[in-house]
Amino acid sequence: MRSFSFVRSFSFAQYCGATLLLLLLAFAFLQPLFYPMDIGFQDLNNILSDPDEFSWFGTDHLGRDMFARLASAIRLSFSLSLFSVACALFAGVSIGILAGLFSGWLDKTLSFLCDMIMALPGLLLILLFASLSPGSFWTLYLGISLVIWVEFFRVTRAITSTLATSHELESSRLMGMPWVYCIKRHLLPRLLPMIATLSAFSIGNAILALATLGFVSVGLRPPTAELGLMMTELFPYYYQAPLIFLQPVIAVFLLVLSLQLLSGRIK
Repeated sequence: MRSFSFVRSFSFAQYCGATLLLLLLAFAFLQPLFYPMDIGFQDLNNILSDPDEFSWFGTDHLGRDMFARLASAIRLSFSLSLFSVACALFAGVSIGILAGLFSGWLDKTLSFLCDMIMALPGLLLILLFASLSPGSFWTLYLGISLVIWVEFFRVTRAITSTLATSHELESSRLMGMPWVYCIKRHLLPRLLPMIATLSAFSIGNAILALATLGFVSVGLRPPTAELGLMMTELFPYYYQAPLIFLQPVIAVFLLVLSLQLLSGRIK
């Protein structure tokens, strides 16, 4: 349980962020159970309506239920961001440990590759991937993962390089302990708090990137319920139904806020 001891050191802000995130995810993933509504069903006789007992969050410009579409959009944004960050985490941490433990040509090659990726703004790189196949989940996933793994690699490499010459790690190696044991015993307990913090921060950035691509109509395509795409579709009706337009904006704000709070400094 030593690896998870950092959870007990969460600050008040981190507990607030975790609580807010759990509430948002409960709303998103439990919605099909207590509010079964087809997100694509259109009622053109009931467009841009205010919330009522039949449509809890009102309807959009095509008469589609906003409650169901908002929950679906949160599920999509969070799941895709989580999957992208998980793959980037695995790749970045694994390669970072190798580069930190075995310095030389491998470290120089990986560091040079990292510098090449960082030479381009992250959002521009994701935009380039998304433009190859607009509306594809896989191009968004690849673009986000390619940008995010760099941060995991740099943090992991820096910590591993410091611990590689430590007395505790050298003692374990002199005693004949395998590298797997050394990584589990010495590296992971030091890396886990930093990785957890960076993961929450990266998921928030990935959600913002997805919303930005959707807002400029480069990401996913209609009728997919996606937060940035919903903002674009509802923007022309801002004066007619400001409450409807603000719902995806507030959803993005709360998602990113919860993750930013969760990624705060561990005390």
